[in-house]
Amino acid sequence: MADWNDDPFLDVLQNIEFCIVEEYRADRLLLDMDARDAVDALVRHYRSEEEQRTPPEQRLSARAQLVFDNVLRICEWRLGRIELPGDPVKRIPISELVRCLRKIQKSIQRWGKQRGNRGYLEFVSPYMP
Repeated sequence: MADWNDDPFLDVLQNIEFCIVEEYRADRLLLDMDARDAVDALVRHYRSEEEQRTPPEQRLSARAQLVFDNVLRICEWRLGRIELPGDPVKRIPISELVRCLRKIQKSIQRWGKQRGNRGYLEFVSPYMP
């Protein structure tokens, strides 16, 4: 995340990562692989939609499903499809959402390799309120 400060969609990346960390804080048994599986499924989901195909059925572990559901909600908000309390959202195109999800995929992979099963989760948690 530290190298993302110049990203024009930093707020979207932070929204997504906050949702992931929120699940981690609620369940300390959550692993990077759960977050990775959820983000991978979200990429497939939105890529399918972008290509005007029916999104594939997702088969996720219970923990990955919780992450998926939490992040999906914020993604739908960022796409302007649902309203959440607070300030109005700046809508983004689905292509940018997919780009953000892919960036998080790479971060999960990188920090997991460097720090182990919870490397990404432990790295990103201190940056989230």
